[in-house]
Amino acid sequence: MDFKTLMRSGKQTGDHAISFHVPDSWMQGRTTYGGLTAALCLEAAMPTSGERPIRSAQIAFVGPVSGDVECTATLLREGKNTVFTSVRMIGETGVAAEAIFAFGAHRESSLNFAHLPAPEVTAPDETASFFGDSPKRPAFTRNFNIRLAKGKPPMSGAADADMSLWMRHKDGAVAPDALSVLALADAPPPAALAMLTGPARISSMTWMAEFLTDDIQTEQGWFLARHVADTSKDGYNSQAMTLWNTSGQPIMIGRQTIAVFA
Repeated sequence: MDFKTLMRSGKQTGDHAISFHVPDSWMQGRTTYGGLTAALCLEAAMPTSGERPIRSAQIAFVGPVSGDVECTATLLREGKNTVFTSVRMIGETGVAAEAIFAFGAHRESSLNFAHLPAPEVTAPDETASFFGDSPKRPAFTRNFNIRLAKGKPPMSGAADADMSLWMRHKDGAVAPDALSVLALADAPPPAALAMLTGPARISSMTWMAEFLTDDIQTEQGWFLARHVADTSKDGYNSQAMTLWNTSGQPIMIGRQTIAVFA
């Protein structure tokens, strides 16, 4: 099932409540990966936005997400320009995720800047595949094209955890909008895995993402992501991420807390 079909497969089950079935092709081990969990929650929240663009997302990955899930949105507050909405995802074993989304209308402002230069990397067509033909790659990654533009792959014993990747949905019909970008941004494995020399279990705990524009555009669906692990201690890893379009314009920034069992 491609991304567009999956997002359109939701069934209304109540006021601002939608149910989905997550197929095996979108799984990462025993759970779906965080980007899709976030996108399903956002899909449920969108009707409460009053057509205001999304500005930020905060997601807590509480439990495994698989099979049938239901996302219920609750409007927390609606002002003249902004809307805050919470979403609870319930899965087969209870609460699977909790999310809060902030939507905000465009306003004219005297402040207009972005100090987030994109790293210098090769073009997507000149960059090697991140996963290649490895049979061990997680199932959900086959829905994306991911290419390693800078840094080291997982389990390579790298000296640092800093990688840049070109990424896009494999389905070329997917439009570059908030839903598809939120799903795409969390597709790479944690940068800290590059410092390990063997397999390790990981689990995303929280993810915060800020959208830096309400006009998401790029060429041929490609976005450039840089993921950097800042700290790792006591089994918990903290990393920062930035996403640019093909013109080098910043689209999203975020932070993630990851449990690492290694």
